[in-house]
Amino acid sequence: MASRTTNTKKTASKTTRSKPAPKTASAKMGSPSDDELISSLRHYIRVRGPHLLEDPNITSVGVGRKVTGDQPGGEVALQFTVATKAEPEVLESLGTELIPATITVDGFEVPTDVIERTYKPSFHMVAEVESPLRKSRMDPIRPGASVGAVTVSAGTIGCIVFDRADGTPYVLSNWHVLHGPLGELGIEVVQPGMRDDNRIDRNRMGVLKRSHLGVAGDCAVATIEDRGSLPEILELEVAPRTLGEPELGDKVVKSGRSTGVTHGIVRRVDTIAKINYGGGTGQRTIGCFEIGPDPDHPSADGEVSSGGDSGAVWLFKEGDDRVSSVLAGLHFAGEGTGDPDEHALACLSTSVFEKLDITLSQPAPEQLEIIAGYDADFLGERVEAPELDADLAQDAALLDGSPVIPYTHFSLTLNKKRRFPFWVAWNVDGGSLKKLSRSGIPFVKDQRLPATAQVGNELYQANRLDRGHIARRADLLWGSLPEARKANTDSFFYTNITPQMDDFNQSAKNGVWGALEDAVFADVDVDDLRISVFGGPVFQDDDRVYRGVRIAHEFYKVIAFTENGELKARAFLLTQNLDQLEALELDEFRVFQVTLGEVEDRTRVRFPAALHKGDILHVPESVADRPPLENTADIQWG
Repeated sequence: MASRTTNTKKTASKTTRSKPAPKTASAKMGSPSDDELISSLRHYIRVRGPHLLEDPNITSVGVGRKVTGDQPGGEVALQFTVATKAEPEVLESLGTELIPATITVDGFEVPTDVIERTYKPSFHMVAEVESPLRKSRMDPIRPGASVGAVTVSAGTIGCIVFDRADGTPYVLSNWHVLHGPLGELGIEVVQPGMRDDNRIDRNRMGVLKRSHLGVAGDCAVATIEDRGSLPEILELEVAPRTLGEPELGDKVVKSGRSTGVTHGIVRRVDTIAKINYGGGTGQRTIGCFEIGPDPDHPSADGEVSSGGDSGAVWLFKEGDDRVSSVLAGLHFAGEGTGDPDEHALACLSTSVFEKLDITLSQPAPEQLEIIAGYDADFLGERVEAPELDADLAQDAALLDGSPVIPYTHFSLTLNKKRRFPFWVAWNVDGGSLKKLSRSGIPFVKDQRLPATAQVGNELYQANRLDRGHIARRADLLWGSLPEARKANTDSFFYTNITPQMDDFNQSAKNGVWGALEDAVFADVDVDDLRISVFGGPVFQDDDRVYRGVRIAHEFYKVIAFTENGELKARAFLLTQNLDQLEALELDEFRVFQVTLGEVEDRTRVRFPAALHKGDILHVPESVADRPPLENTADIQWG
C-alpha cells in the first residue's frame, strides 16, 4: 500500500451470498462507538501494522481523527503517513500501491487518512536558546537535564526509575541517548552529555544498564553512581508516580534539554513508525503515539520538541491545566527535515517499563526479589559452596529440591533435625559496604521452608539467650543501597541465627571472633577488597538441651581471599578446647586458628579443593602446643 491524492474508493472486499457486505463505521444504525472502533483498530495495527510498513513509502500507521484541510475532524480513521504523496500514475515508480479510502476491520469499513510526513530521532542538534542549567553538571541530578553516552551528543533525563528486582535507582532516557549505534551495555554515561561538556572524568554519572530498540520503544536506563538524585522534573516540579495510557485529545506537557517546557495534544494513538537510526542500526519500527502542539499554550519558537529533547517524559495534564503525576510516554522523535507539520512521537510508558523491568516507586526491602545468594565466582577463582557427608545430607532441608537456600549475598544449608544451619556461605565486598541501622527489623522464620525445620522466638523469649547471626549482618550490607537494605533484612531470618549463651558471649576475648573479617582487611592487601566467608555451628551429641533444643557451644569460620592473585584460606574455631575429650563444662571459650582439615573433621562439612589448596597453615602436631588467639595480631594470614 502507499499514498493517494484523491478520494477514489477501492473496495477492500467483494460481497457474496454467504458473506454480508461490510458496514461503514459511520452508519447511524449498528455502528460501533469510538471506543469500540479504536479497540478494534488497535488489534488490527498490532497484527497487520508491521506488514503495512513494508511499503517503502509508508512511514507510520496509527489511530487518529481524519484531517480536513488543516483541522482534524471528528471521525476516527486509520491514519497513514507517507514520505511522498503522489498521483496514482506515479505510484509504481515509487515502489508503492494506492491506499484504499476504507479498510474493513471487524466487519466495518473504516475510513483511511493519508498525511505526508517523515520522522527522525530527536537527537540531531539544532540551534538552542535554553538556560545553561539543564546543560550543567548536577548533583543531585534532575530529570529534564542533559545526559548521554560518551559516544552520543546529548539527550534528556526523562525521570528517575528503579529496578523492579533489586530497587537500584536508574535514569530513564532513550536507546539513542544512552546506547546509540556505537554503544554497548556497560558504556559510560555522562551528565551533562558530551555536546554540552566533553569532560568525561568530571561528568561520569554511571553506565548503561539496560536498553531496547524495537516495537516496545526506544528506551534505556543507566546507573547513578557517586551522585544523588531528585525525582521532580526541572521547571515542572512534579515527579511521575503512576503510568497512564494516552487517548486522542489528551493534553500533555514535557520538560526537555533543548526546548524546555512545551505543551501538546495527543492526536494519534496506537501508532507504529519507521525511524532510520543510521549507522549499522538502520531502520527500525517503533511503537508510539503522536503529539501535536497545544494551541492554548504555544511554545516561544513554535517547536513542541527539538534536537536534544530525546528521553524527556510527557506527563498528562489535569482538566484545570495543572501538571499531573501520571506519565504518558517517553519522547523519542519529531518531524523530519523540512516537514512543516510540527509534532512529536513518544513511546508508550507501559511498554517501556515492562521491557526494561523498571518501576516508578522504589520497592520496600521485603518487596524485592531474592537476589542470588553466595557467589562462587566472587573472588575471581571459583570457590564452590561446601557439601555434606552422605549421611548428613539426608538431614538437609530442601528448597525446590536443593539443599542450598539462597538469600541476598549469602546461602546456607539447614539441618532440619537440629534446626540450625550446617553451614552459611557469604560474600563481602569491602569496597561498597554501607552503614545501615538494624532498628525495627524483626527476626522471622523463612516462609519458603517448613516452620518445624526452624527454631523461632519460642527459644529466646523471657530469658538471657541471645540471637546471634552466623553471616555477620555488617558483612552483608554492600552493593547498591536497595540491595544492602534487602541484605540487612535477609540477615534476620532465623535460618541464619543461632543461640548464644552468656558464656559464649564471653568467648569474644579481646573481640577476636567478631573481628576476624575486619582483621583480614586491616592486615592483608586483599585483592579488590573482596572476601568470602563460611561459618556455622559444630553439632555434637552432648550439646546441652534447653527448651527441647540442643544448643551448639562450638563454632567455626573460614575466610577466603586473594592476595596478589593467589587464593588463600584461613580457618578458625571458637571452642573450649581443641582436644574435645579434655573440654570442661566451665572452661572459657577461646578462638583458635586451625587447618581446614580440622574443621572438616569436626563438622563433616566438606570444603572445595580450591580452598584446601589455599590453606597452607603449619601447626604443631600437639594441640597442647597451640595457644588460643589473644588478639587479631596473632593471626597468621600469610
